[in-house]
Parts: sequence; C-alpha cells; structure tokens
Amino acid sequence: MTEHSPLVSAIVPNYNYAASLDLCLRAMQAQTYRPIELIVVDDGSTDDSVEVARRLGVRVVRTGRNMGVAGARNLGAAHARGEILVFLDSDVAPYPDAVEVAVAMLAADPGLGAVCSIHDPEPLIRDSLVEEYRALQYHYWTVSSEGPISFLFPALMAMPRRVFDDIGPFNTRLRETEEVDYGHRLTQRYEMVLTTAVRSRHDHDDKLFKLLRKLYRRGRARVPLYARRRRFARGFETSNRAGGSLAALAAVAALPVAVLLGPVGAVLPALALAVSLLADLGMYRFVLRRRGPLFLLYFGAVHFLVNVAIAAGVAAGVARWLCSARFRRLYDPDLNLRPSTTGEAAT
Repeated sequence: MTEHSPLVSAIVPNYNYAASLDLCLRAMQAQTYRPIELIVVDDGSTDDSVEVARRLGVRVVRTGRNMGVAGARNLGAAHARGEILVFLDSDVAPYPDAVEVAVAMLAADPGLGAVCSIHDPEPLIRDSLVEEYRALQYHYWTVSSEGPISFLFPALMAMPRRVFDDIGPFNTRLRETEEVDYGHRLTQRYEMVLTTAVRSRHDHDDKLFKLLRKLYRRGRARVPLYARRRRFARGFETSNRAGGSLAALAAVAALPVAVLLGPVGAVLPALALAVSLLADLGMYRFVLRRRGPLFLLYFGAVHFLVNVAIAAGVAAGVARWLCSARFRRLYDPDLNLRPSTTGEAAT
C-alpha cells in the first residue's frame, strides 16, 4: 500500500469467543493492507477474551453491559477513525489479502456500499460433524449467491465510513436479524456484493440444538420485514430454498396421515420430502463430490432438520405477525437511532 492509502478501522465485536478471538486477531494483524487500526469491542464477556486481545496489543473498548452485536458494532464505529470500516466477527479469520481486495473493490466503484466475504467450506476450528455440515451448507448457499445482494453478511464486510454515516447505525432492537434490516436499508441507496475474492474461515456452530434454535429464531424474526417488502432478499434466501424448508415441515406434518392410512398415506410425506430434496439438489451434489456418499447421508439428515427448524420458525412468525401489532412494527424506522459513544475504553 502507498502512503495515500485510506486508514481502515477493523471492528471486532466479541462476546465470550476467546477460543477463536486469538485466530481472528492474528489474521487481521497479518493483513497485507496498511494502515489498519484494530478495535475489539468486548460485549460483556465472562471469559478471558479481553486478556487475549491485550496480549496481542489490540485496543479494547468494553460495552459495560451486554448490548448485542448491533450495539457492539455501533460502539466500535463510534470509536473508529478510518475512512473504511471493516466489521469482523470474532469467530472469523480472514485470508491475508482480504482487506486489500475489499478496499480495492470499494475504490473502483463509488456506488458500492459494502463488500461481503464468502467463508471457506472448511470451518476455522474443526469441533464436530455438525460444524462440518454447517460450513459446507453455508458455503454453498453463499457461493451460489455471489454477486449483487440485498442480504448483508456482516461476519466479514467492508464499507466506506461515508456510507455508514449515511445509512445510520445497526438497529439495536434487533438481536437476531440486524443484518437483514441493515442490508435492506443499505441497498435502497447503494449496491452491495458478496464475493469469493474476499475469503475467510468461520468457526461455525458445533452443537445441533444450538444451530436449530438459532435458525428457528431467525426465521421467526424475518417475517415482519418480508411481509412488508413482499419479496425475498436478493441472494441466499431464495424462494426455492424457502420452498424446500416448507416442504420439509410438510413432510413432518404429514406423518400422522401415513400412520393412519398406511402405504397410501405415506405418499404425502414421501412427496414432500422429495420436493425438499430437489430444492437443494445442487448442494447435495456439491457435498457428494467433496465428502462422499457416507457423509452425504449425514449431511442430508441434518439439513432436513435445519429445513424443518427454519420453516417452523417462519410459521411461528406468521402466527405472531397476525396476532401482534408490536411484532408487525419490529422493523419500523427508529428516528432516535444513533451510534452510541458510551463504553469503557481499555488498552
């Protein structure tokens, strides 16, 4: 980089991710781009996350209480001095050229509001078969969405400071879907891209129940926004994938029919299962090529449960949307939303 390169502020929100934080920060310190200021925003961790950052000489800002990732990102932005903001989750390790590539893409297109990374199909830390599943599934869904998107991927993203100031901070009322809301707001004025040119590895969820619960809650929380927009986000959450999830739930719901009617009744759940599998046929072929037929059987079983969890969350969200005016207003603009500048600084 030349002496005229803009300062990049890399903001790392963190809550109890000491295990991956060391890998994340070391990856940022090994970036080919200069200059970078690195800021960890510790969101009330109870592990040794702060000590991990201090050992590496990284500046730490502490929230004082758990604010959620939206509030932590906003606080980091309030303390940042850079012309480019890079938001990086503490369970992600970028490739050495990730920041350099992202900054070059932003410089080449003034209308580009954000550049988002695609994670590798291998997890950052290999903890379980569930994590192996999630890394492959998430990679395939994102890489097949490469290009212009309206669904923000903030685990590793870069954006000009002027765009952040224009769009405003992340909505701190949203604990599950702040990225969907922010992507919707950003793409009203700017383009946003998802690209394999900016690579990273992610320490995905390694427990099945934790993953299913997260996806259920996210599916439920998306309903008010999608009901208002009346269309899916561009990229990632496609109508085809939504149909696959609904078909998986329908297969489960139709099981009592099979029990009551025997072989004739089994046609309904079998048909619904076939529709669910066909919705992600390309992904199953991808997994078969990479991991073989035995792992594909495991992958398919877990993905079926994932589809059921997503669809069940959406169904619960629809029911809540019909009954709760407050829930329907979940994504209403908050005119008082401002970046918080509070927080305890530490070095």
